[in-house]
Amino acid sequence: MAVTDFFAGEIATELLKMLLSITRKACFCKPSAEQLILTINELLPIITEIKYSGVELTAVRQHQLDSISRALNEGHELAGKVLNSSRWNVYKNLQLSRKMEKLEKKISRFVQGPLQAHVLADVHHVRFETSERFDRLDGSNRRLEQRLESMLIGGGGGGGGEWWLEEVVKVDEVEMFEGELVKVGMELGKRKLKDMVVDRDDLAVVGINGIGGSGKTTLAREVCRDDDVRSYYNHRILFLTVSQSPNVEQLRQKIWGFLSETKFNGFSDIVPQWTPGYNSWNTATPILVVLDDVWSLSVLERLIFKVPGCKTLVVSRIKFPPSVMNATYEVELLMAEDAVSLFCHTVFGRTSIPPDKDEDLIKQVVEKCKGLPLALKVIGASLRDRPEKYWLGAKNRLSRAQPIDDSHESELLNRMRLSIDYLSEKVRDCFLDLGSFPEDKKIPLDVLVNVWTELHDIDEEEAFAILLELSTKNLVTLVNDSRAGDKYGSYCDISVSQHDVLRDLAIHMSNVGSVNQRKRLVMARRENGVPKEWERDTEKPFLARIVSVHTGEMREMDWLQMEFPKAEVLILNFDSTDYSLPPFIANMPKLKALVLINYSTKTAELHNLSVLGTLTNLRSLWFEKVTVPQLSKKTILPLENLRKISLLLCKINLQDESERDLSRLFPRLTELTMDHCIEMTILPSSICQVKTLKSLSITNCESLEELPFDFGKLIFLQILRLNACPKLKTLPVGIKNLVWLEHIDISQCVNLHCLNEEIGDCLSLKEIDMHECQQIRRLPKSVMGLRSLRRVVCDEEVSWQWKELESELPGLFVQVAEQRFDLDWLTE
Repeated sequence: MAVTDFFAGEIATELLKMLLSITRKACFCKPSAEQLILTINELLPIITEIKYSGVELTAVRQHQLDSISRALNEGHELAGKVLNSSRWNVYKNLQLSRKMEKLEKKISRFVQGPLQAHVLADVHHVRFETSERFDRLDGSNRRLEQRLESMLIGGGGGGGGEWWLEEVVKVDEVEMFEGELVKVGMELGKRKLKDMVVDRDDLAVVGINGIGGSGKTTLAREVCRDDDVRSYYNHRILFLTVSQSPNVEQLRQKIWGFLSETKFNGFSDIVPQWTPGYNSWNTATPILVVLDDVWSLSVLERLIFKVPGCKTLVVSRIKFPPSVMNATYEVELLMAEDAVSLFCHTVFGRTSIPPDKDEDLIKQVVEKCKGLPLALKVIGASLRDRPEKYWLGAKNRLSRAQPIDDSHESELLNRMRLSIDYLSEKVRDCFLDLGSFPEDKKIPLDVLVNVWTELHDIDEEEAFAILLELSTKNLVTLVNDSRAGDKYGSYCDISVSQHDVLRDLAIHMSNVGSVNQRKRLVMARRENGVPKEWERDTEKPFLARIVSVHTGEMREMDWLQMEFPKAEVLILNFDSTDYSLPPFIANMPKLKALVLINYSTKTAELHNLSVLGTLTNLRSLWFEKVTVPQLSKKTILPLENLRKISLLLCKINLQDESERDLSRLFPRLTELTMDHCIEMTILPSSICQVKTLKSLSITNCESLEELPFDFGKLIFLQILRLNACPKLKTLPVGIKNLVWLEHIDISQCVNLHCLNEEIGDCLSLKEIDMHECQQIRRLPKSVMGLRSLRRVVCDEEVSWQWKELESELPGLFVQVAEQRFDLDWLTE
């Protein structure tokens, strides 16, 4: 197989993803993108067959593949330009649309023409290779026995010319991916890892990283058994399991013993302290040391021997920093087809669904495993030889985050729990809180930070540090994290995702004891009403500190009367167009954070808002995709401790609220966020009465036309975000009074004509983000007075004016931004 075959497949896959994004974002290119999707969906399986056939192609066929590879690469670059193109640049979008049409015709001609003549030959190669793989599958046990007999176990033997293993590997662990066909799912990872460990002297320490149960150790062993790898290292490979509580000195002695036996053909008990540049070793034969199951950076640093010719392969659930790792391969979860193959092999002894079995039920169970090899294997083993009704019950238990049986609990959940037990108590509690959010949904980072700060008495900086620790340990994934961690960055458009098996583990660990005694009361899945388990115990108070509910439409009469004397966080998830807040909110005297998220496609009418008036300790409020009713004196009492309000995708028309004294309703409000509130045309002047505001974010509000004239009354405002408000034409005159303002973001305000001359009076201003403000071509002279200004993000057209001021404004850094426009928030 030529290199072109591989890259053609990879480019086609990436291009397909980008085209799917284009169909949602770029109206001019949508027809061509949709047609290209159909074409590439036909082309991609053929490329995949060629890619894995292992057969060298003739020069003529290779030339044709080179041609399609170049075409796909052109499409990949073109799709990138379409995605990065501003939706307001109509002329450029028309040009890109025509280029997309030409590309679609070119690829279609190729698919319908020359490529069709070669499909049968390619399929023949694939069939030949598959037949050969099944032949090897029949003899896998015999070869495994021969390999184990040829390995030097422990520390004996002679000459260092054999493969060392610290412990005998259990057969069931070795065969995590039994059979060559199942191993197809890890071929890409194996190939990438081989490129890191063979003929790469510049990579002294490389790693395999991934979630627990993803097949990291299996992949490492497969690489070590590879003939090319064994030949390159002349069988000088040491495989050690480090574990959570290692004897570091003993491990160092074993590594040094292996190195000295190999290099000097003799053994030394003295472990030297190596210094950079030490080069007295014979480097004729390289050595590979594999450190499996590493849990600590301090332990890892002591086990790495920086000697010439010695490469260290680190296998861990933790992402170690680049200062230690020269390169890391992130293990990918199995795709749907490979997941079904592994599951069926475990359950039925074959790699496909038997014709007499319920295909939909099997795929539903496989889908619950989310491509995690360990989950597929353990759950498959639990369902082997079970009747169909047992399968249905197992699927329902998995939906409720409950174990199927004892083996599922011990073999999967308890093994995954090792990662959690290694955390500190506070970080462990934060991880368990993640189970309170719905499966397969992104968790807004702002919500998560609010929950953690209220529950665990920590500030935002510590909450973010905990999030990074969980991410480093592969327990969560940050989405849209490019701006995460910026001092003035908003968490509003950043989210967190988690593997369903880890969510199930969090719920399983939280569901200890009776339902009334649990610290976290969580509905694991969406139900029509309150769970029966809760209904049975309503006579007693529930002592949970965090309560999470997930239902459909709920009227006031649908709720139960429940007592929550210790509840501090309430998360209400629903999907309907009509929703009534639960009356039991009045029985939550300690409630500090309320999160209300509507997952329906339409905005929901919200009822019983008056119940919020009883929440004297409420500090943060998050409403998403609801219609916020007018706030009258009878509706809600002053929320004296409310600090933070976030309204996302909400319908808000506050024109009649101008006379409402919001400072009386929210006397301590410091942060107000309105995002994608598309029907809000005017920001009510009553907001300017809330002089306690320190942060105001009005973003992606496409109908907003102006800000109040008395905006300057917000004298304590420090952060102002107005990005992506296309109808906003001017900044308010009163901006000169914002003497404490440190950050202003007006990016993507495409009709904003200028920066006000008064902005020069904002003497505390440290950062301005004004990229994609095409109408602003000249800077006011007053900006020379911004002595505190340290960073400006702008377009190239205006950047030279800022750079000319660098001599007048010492410490100023001007960053030219690339145009970006996305609708990632609509992916759900």
